[in-house]
Amino acid sequence: RLPLLLTHEGVLLPGSTMRTSVDSPRNMQLVRSRLLKGTSLRSTIIGVIPNTSDPTSDCDELPSLHRIGTAALAVQVVGSNWPKPHYTLLVTGLCRFQILQLLKEKPYPVAEVEQLDRLEQFTNQLKSEEELGELSEQFYKYAVQLVEMLDMSVPAVAKLRRLLDNLPREALPDILTSIIRTSNQEKLQILDAVRLEERFKMTIPLLVRQIEGLKLLQKTRKPKQDDDKRIVAIRPNRRINHIPSTVEDDEEEEDHDDVVMLEKKIRTSSMSEQALKVCLKEIKRLKKMPQSMPEYALTRNYLELMVELPWNKSTKDRLEIRAARILLDNDHYAMEKLKKRVLEYLAVRQLKNNLKGPILCFVGPPGVGKTSVGRSVAKTLGREFHRIALGGVCDQSDIRGHRRTYVGSMPGRIINGLKTVGVNNPVFLLDEVDKLGKSLQGDPAAALLEVLDPEQNHSFTDHYLNVAFDLSQVLFIATANTTATIPPALLDRMEIIQVPGYTQEEKIEIAQRHLIPKQLEQHGLTPQQIQIPQVTTLNIITRYTREAGVRSLDRKLGAICRAVAVKVAEGQHKETKPDRAEVGEGEDCKEHVTEDAKPESISDTADLALPPEMPILIDFNALKDILGPPMYEMEVSERLSQPGVAIGLAWTPLGGEIMFVEASRMDGEGQLTLTGQLGDVMKESAHLAISWLRSNAKRYQLTNASGSFDLLDNTDIHLHFPAGAVTKDGPSAGVTIVTCLASLFSGRLVCSDVAMTGEITLRGLVLPVGGIKDKVLAAHRAGLKRIIIPRRNEKDLEEIAVNIRQDLTFVMASCLDEVLNAAFDGGFAVKPRVEHLNSKL
Repeated sequence: RLPLLLTHEGVLLPGSTMRTSVDSPRNMQLVRSRLLKGTSLRSTIIGVIPNTSDPTSDCDELPSLHRIGTAALAVQVVGSNWPKPHYTLLVTGLCRFQILQLLKEKPYPVAEVEQLDRLEQFTNQLKSEEELGELSEQFYKYAVQLVEMLDMSVPAVAKLRRLLDNLPREALPDILTSIIRTSNQEKLQILDAVRLEERFKMTIPLLVRQIEGLKLLQKTRKPKQDDDKRIVAIRPNRRINHIPSTVEDDEEEEDHDDVVMLEKKIRTSSMSEQALKVCLKEIKRLKKMPQSMPEYALTRNYLELMVELPWNKSTKDRLEIRAARILLDNDHYAMEKLKKRVLEYLAVRQLKNNLKGPILCFVGPPGVGKTSVGRSVAKTLGREFHRIALGGVCDQSDIRGHRRTYVGSMPGRIINGLKTVGVNNPVFLLDEVDKLGKSLQGDPAAALLEVLDPEQNHSFTDHYLNVAFDLSQVLFIATANTTATIPPALLDRMEIIQVPGYTQEEKIEIAQRHLIPKQLEQHGLTPQQIQIPQVTTLNIITRYTREAGVRSLDRKLGAICRAVAVKVAEGQHKETKPDRAEVGEGEDCKEHVTEDAKPESISDTADLALPPEMPILIDFNALKDILGPPMYEMEVSERLSQPGVAIGLAWTPLGGEIMFVEASRMDGEGQLTLTGQLGDVMKESAHLAISWLRSNAKRYQLTNASGSFDLLDNTDIHLHFPAGAVTKDGPSAGVTIVTCLASLFSGRLVCSDVAMTGEITLRGLVLPVGGIKDKVLAAHRAGLKRIIIPRRNEKDLEEIAVNIRQDLTFVMASCLDEVLNAAFDGGFAVKPRVEHLNSKL
């Protein structure tokens, strides 16, 4: 049984969709009673009878109904009262049916029907092409030919092409008949064709007629220009095939209005005269260009970028020096050089308005705050901040942009950053400038030469813009871990500011002021729940971290906060849901919980029955429970328990480090073996050291195992530099190697609290080296008390904090005699020579 909708406007075929208007009494009653009041999917299925008019009055009898109809699913119902009450239905055809008997006529007709084709046919793709026969193949060939004559760039046409391949062949005649231009009478004949072969035979002539019409239409359009032909010829195809057009006239008018608005923005913008001239030329080309051309979108994107760039828009600097000093001190502890340079810039800006932006380069080990201080500088000046990560960049187009002739071209990171911040005087942070790469696409470091040159960047030309842009008001701050990998030409354009590693005292202050409050906030804890005293912070710094910055320290503090958060959360859970056994045990255990035992209970599951007493104090025992055993121990005295070991000082991009040099001798052929991944310079230093000791062996009474002053006579020497996996190079280990070998051949121990650095010559002079501050800080971290440095490096000690200099004793050496006297207890005195007279008898 199926309710019937009588229509004479069109013919609904299975697989197609049709919109029909309902205004007659019986059809209106069907919509109200069946579709609008029904609550199940079954109530939305109706029978659509074509070529049958519904009487305008309920009293009139029904006309004879068409024998074949289409079962349909009502997808949408829209009602309206103008000009008269009616409904508009959107129905989708499911299958054919045949009316067997009309059961009732009022309030709407209901009939007993028989299904003629099954729904399974639309999804059953198991039928082979052999079963469909030649008729099916011929139909498919014409259908593909018809679709390929249309514009495949239109989404509806592309979708129709996919349907031809995906849908079963028996469903295609109905669908294509509903798409191509056909009369209602022809569609009615297709609907009445129940047998599949008959349906194919009737549809093929319709496809052939449509193909011939399209061919004729294309011939009439050929004499016109190519661009116009493509647009004009496609639209009749869409109209013939009832495929909705994607570009309507209204949209064209809107696009035209957008171009006019874009031209108005260009004329009212404050861009330079050269840029304005280029933009007006491009806007003229854009007006004459068809929208379907790929270059239309490229030109429009270019013009929109030119309008959005901040040609003359800038922010006003905050030039109050006192407020800037307070803000910098609150954000960062220590870093006096950086703060001094920013305050100097502010002072000069007060006196001179059109000062060019300085180009600074912060060089220091990781974790000392180079990137974060750049953000603080922008905050102090009241400027916008933008960070550009240069690590791993190996294409100069990332800096200068691509030329617009390339597909997918875009501006470089500098211009993109200016578009993002919207002002022409931001603070640009060029992060990791020492890690730029080089490839076949060019050298980005060379491209930065123009950006970072104050004499050139007032007319920086991006390849994408192809017009000059003024970067002179931008404050560029570059960061690097080392200057060794920065090209000399680029290094020359930047003002280098060294950012050394922190001392232990500075790390304690940074932890108490910044790191601990930040970690407490991130983990939802309060000072009333956890206390980390300075002694504990010092233990973390000396025993669990060994770094120039504070990143590892921050992670260790985060681990402590997580452990305390677990304890606090479990304690709250026990308080809200106490267990009888836990309450009973709690009274006995409470007396034994002292303040010293609180940290140990963090990892002790036996005490979880009781909520912890607040605040939880973190001491050394708690550190071992949370962070494990200490990672670093003071092993200096243990390593120097035998001759042939000395302590040197080395500089790395991560800060200074102490370096042990070990030597041993054995019987052999006078060979010198060097291990520890040494560079050429360090190998040469070892050869220098052994040559100097051999030439001065008699002077210092140094002998080999057989008592000979020729130290390499039947003796092999092995020098090793732990750790073996780390590459080492540089001349500063020369004095350490000499001291180590002198200890080996003299049999005396080097003082365990002495470290040294300096380059040597063949004459025994000690030459200056670099990185003195980092090396001294490393020695101080390791607990050493005396440091031997070249006399000409004495000026570098002024950079070291007074309290550290007071903890250490510095020995200034200008020759190796002074080094050896300072390295050994009681000195390394020259043995007096005993004159031997040769007998002439």
